[in-house]
Amino acid sequence: MKKYKCLICDYIYDPAKGDPDHGINPGTAFENLPASWTCPECGAAKSDFAPVE
Repeated sequence: MKKYKCLICDYIYDPAKGDPDHGINPGTAFENLPASWTCPECGAAKSDFAPVE
C-alpha cells in the first residue's frame, strides 16, 4: 500500500500504521479513508495529500 504525504505540512500517512488516534486501524489504505478524514497534524483535507513515490 502506498504512503501519502500532506502537501501542507509534510505529514506522511502510512497505511501500515493507520491513524489510531482518529479511529483508523492499521492496514487501512489511503483510498479507504473516509472523505471526512483530515490530516492529524494540520487538519488539511484528504484532497491535500499526494502519493509518495
